[in-house]
Amino acid sequence: MKIILWLVLLFFCAPLAIVVLILYPVIWIFLLPFRLVGIAVDGVFDLLGAILKLPAKILRGI
Repeated sequence: MKIILWLVLLFFCAPLAIVVLILYPVIWIFLLPFRLVGIAVDGVFDLLGAILKLPAKILRGI
């Protein structure tokens, strides 16, 4: 019985693993522009936060 279960697992999981190995790089390349946009937006928000906090930092330093 265990051998049959192992064969069923191999039959279903091996093609799925091959499909994932083939599609993972394609999905990664597709999502890369969104990741780059996220980094740029994060940089803009950090810059705006630094600009808004600058007067308080200057006054605190005096």
